[in-house]
Amino acid sequence: MNFEIIISFISASVVLTLMPGPDIIYVLLQSISNGKKYGIVTALGLVSGILVHTSLVAFGISVFITQTPNLFFLLKIFGAIYMVYLAYLSYNSSEEISVENTVEKKNVWKLYIQGFIMNVVNPKVSIFFLAFFPSFLYSTNQSITTQFYVLGFLFIIQAFIIFSIVSLLAGNFSNYIKLHPKFNSNLKWIKIMVFLGIALFILFS
Repeated sequence: MNFEIIISFISASVVLTLMPGPDIIYVLLQSISNGKKYGIVTALGLVSGILVHTSLVAFGISVFITQTPNLFFLLKIFGAIYMVYLAYLSYNSSEEISVENTVEKKNVWKLYIQGFIMNVVNPKVSIFFLAFFPSFLYSTNQSITTQFYVLGFLFIIQAFIIFSIVSLLAGNFSNYIKLHPKFNSNLKWIKIMVFLGIALFILFS
C-alpha cells in the first residue's frame, strides 16, 4: 500500500470538499435557518449518498481496468480533461454564495432522506468520481474494487467531518460572507487553480 497516494487523495478530497458547491451550501443554509443539528443530519444524508456513487464506479470500472490495461491511461486523460472542464465552468460561472435564503424546516428523518436523494440523483457525482478516483489507486496487491471502496469511505469520512464543522460554525461563516463581499470573486479563482492543479496531478502522477 502506498501511503503517499492515500495522503495525496485525502488532501485533494479535503480541498475539493471545502470548495462551495450545492451540497455544502445546503448544509450551511439548513444550519443557519434551522439549527446545527439539522445541518449535521443533512450532511449525514449527503455523504450516505456517496456510497451509491462509489459502488457504481467500483463495480463498473474495476472490471474494465482489469481486462483492459490501456484503460487506466485513458481514464487519466479523461480525468484531467474533466478537471480542466470544471475549471472552465468555474471561470464562466457567476454563482455567488448567498446566506440570505431561507429553507423549509423538516424533521430530521426527512432531512436525512432529502440529503441522500440530492446526492444519489446527481449524475455529476459519479462522473466526478470516475474522473478522480482511478488516479489514486494505491496498491498492486489489493483488488481494484476494494481500493475504490477504501477511497470512497475516506472521501465520506472527510466530507462528513467538514460538513459538520460547517454546521457548527454556520453563524461565523454567514457573518464572514456578509462582511467580505470580495470573498466570492476570490473563491472563483481559487476553485480554478485547484481544478487545474488536480488535472496536472492526474496527468503526471
